[in-house]
Amino acid sequence: VQLQASGGGLVQAGGSLRLSCAASGRMVSRYAMGWFRQAPGKEREFIGGISRGGGTTEYADSVKGRFTISRDNAKNMVYLQIDSLKPEDTAVYLCAAAWVISSVVVPVDRKYDYWGQGTLVTVSS
Repeated sequence: VQLQASGGGLVQAGGSLRLSCAASGRMVSRYAMGWFRQAPGKEREFIGGISRGGGTTEYADSVKGRFTISRDNAKNMVYLQIDSLKPEDTAVYLCAAAWVISSVVVPVDRKYDYWGQGTLVTVSS
């Protein structure tokens, strides 16, 4: 599975962005998907995930209510809608895929099998 995140950019605080993750390969719909971010000088952080069918999502407390993850398995796409952006949201955002045998969200980065390159989000105050 290959992943490519896109949609990042420079945005003012309070604005919105929609990040996309394009997946290619076999049986993409059998993978749970996750979004992570890594800010300069900080460790990679799980911000949310979605089950393989899209029926279940989980979010880190730091982004609940502002971030929304969705997926379109027909298009092999996963999305991250980010609203009410804050300067502390500045980071490289990465999507990842985890092979699962049930409809679960995977909140642990070491359980992910494939990673995309990431897209940079910069939020100005």
